[in-house]
Amino acid sequence: MRPATRRMTRMLRTAPVLSLPVVAVLLLVPAGCSGSAPAAPSTASAASSPVAPSSGRSPTASAQQTAPPQRNTTMNIRLTLDGHRVDAASNDSAAARDLAALLPLELSLADFQAQEKTADLPARLSTDGAPAGAAPRAGDIAYYAPWGNLALYYRDAPYAEGLVVIGRMAPDGVAMLAEADHVTISQGG
Repeated sequence: MRPATRRMTRMLRTAPVLSLPVVAVLLLVPAGCSGSAPAAPSTASAASSPVAPSSGRSPTASAQQTAPPQRNTTMNIRLTLDGHRVDAASNDSAAARDLAALLPLELSLADFQAQEKTADLPARLSTDGAPAGAAPRAGDIAYYAPWGNLALYYRDAPYAEGLVVIGRMAPDGVAMLAEADHVTISQGG
């Protein structure tokens, strides 16, 4: 028996009746101060632990830094770029659901940095559950939260904080997008 455990046992035998919370604290204090390696946490406590053991960072923060942008598609939408139909699909993010609630939309496009077309939206979209940012690829449909606008990419672009990928257009639309001035977005079939 370890010396700290012997002392605790002796103290508990001679002490007057203690309340359950006091006993629990007394039992935990020597384990924390003993200098020996802590016992391995149970599976339940390890799964709910807010700190990753190897990095000391919260899993949420590291997941936001390393998680790829959401590109899984769930709802078909249709883009019409200067009169040419392009099939597209949105993912199941909160921002994509908010955009779907605004459809149909007719928007004017402006070129931005020779890699994307942007358009002002009539309302801000939710970014709940979205990664901190994304590195968009040609064909991505995204929401840039800091400015509240829609971004349609015809070239790959570097990572941008606040960018939420909300969908993807068919490859044939990417080439048309570079020259487009207007887009109509509607639910597709």
